Amino acid sequence: MCQFSPHPQRPTLADYLEIPNIYPAGRLDADSEGLVLLTDDGQLQHDISDPAHKQPKTYIAQVEGLPDACALTRLSNPLDLGEFITQPCKASRIEIPQWLWPRDPPIRDRRTHPTSWLALTLTEGKNRQVRRMTAAVGLPTLRLVRISIGPFTLATHPLLPGEWREVDPEEFKRAKS
Repeated sequence: MCQFSPHPQRPTLADYLEIPNIYPAGRLDADSEGLVLLTDDGQLQHDISDPAHKQPKTYIAQVEGLPDACALTRLSNPLDLGEFITQPCKASRIEIPQWLWPRDPPIRDRRTHPTSWLALTLTEGKNRQVRRMTAAVGLPTLRLVRISIGPFTLATHPLLPGEWREVDPEEFKRAKS
């Protein structure tokens, strides 16, 4: 869980890190994996997580089914999810990245239902948005991994689950300029 306070059923960040006075800049839902930025700089946390700053976040999603051009167009354009209409985003079909770690436990394997991978870059982050978007176009998400937030990306600096590295806050500030 993307929190330091105890959770009754799941491990939290406190189970992996013993660095005082840091906080997550944004969250991942309990069923998602990937990049989480932690900071002790309140302004930096605000600049990363506040929707007004529209930091792009890229997710890769393993979905059930094979997306066609229509599904990718629907994902890229504003999509009515009932409670809200999404902002335009970038959506494309990709091959699974070679650096991606195996999932534990593995995604169910159903030979009669093919899966594929999508990359989606959003500038908003509503509750379970990517999962809701892919379901709305008939491609339920099986695995969801956030691979980038603003200039920070696992594509060029891969980390395994539980690993971390320190970055210079100026890197984020330079990327915003």
